[in-house]
Amino acid sequence: MLLLQLIAALFFIVLTLSTYFISKESNTKKAIKIIWIGVVSLIIFFVGLNLCVSKIILGKDDFYGEYVIDRDFFSGENADWQYSHFRFEIKQNDSLYFYLTDKEKILKTYVEMTKAVNLNNSARLKIIIKNPSYHTLKSNPTIYRESWGFYLVFDSPFYGNMFFRKGRWGLIK
Repeated sequence: MLLLQLIAALFFIVLTLSTYFISKESNTKKAIKIIWIGVVSLIIFFVGLNLCVSKIILGKDDFYGEYVIDRDFFSGENADWQYSHFRFEIKQNDSLYFYLTDKEKILKTYVEMTKAVNLNNSARLKIIIKNPSYHTLKSNPTIYRESWGFYLVFDSPFYGNMFFRKGRWGLIK
C-alpha cells in the first residue's frame, strides 16, 4: 500500500510540474490550475485503487459452475492427489454434485441442495444436508473473496482444508 501511495505522490508531482512549466499563464492561474489537476488526479487514482483492491461482491449466480482443487495453495503430491480425486459442480437447480474420481473417471457422485444466503451484501453458500453424505460436505464451506474472484475452503477431517476454485478439470501433465 505504501508503494502505491508513493507512486501516486510521484505521479502528482510530475503532473503538476509539467503543467507549471508548459503553461504560459500568470502565476495565480497556474496555481489554481495545478491544484485542480492535482485534486482530480488524486480522486481518479484513489477510485481506481479502490476498484482494484476491494473484494468482489458475490451473488447467487456467481456460485454456479465447476470447481477443482486449487493446487497453487499447497503444491505437491497431496494437492495433485486431491485434484485427481475430488471436484464438484453447482448447477442452476441449486444442487451441488460432489464427484469422487479417479482422474477423469467419476467413481461416485454425492448430491446436496444448496442455498445462497446474503450476509453483509455478499452471498454465502449454504449446503442443505438432509442425509449426511460425504465427510467433506458435512459443513458449509468458508468463502474467501478476492478483488477479482473467490475460492471455497471445505474442512475435511481426513485431508484438512480443501481449497476449491472455479475452473475446468484437466489431466495433470
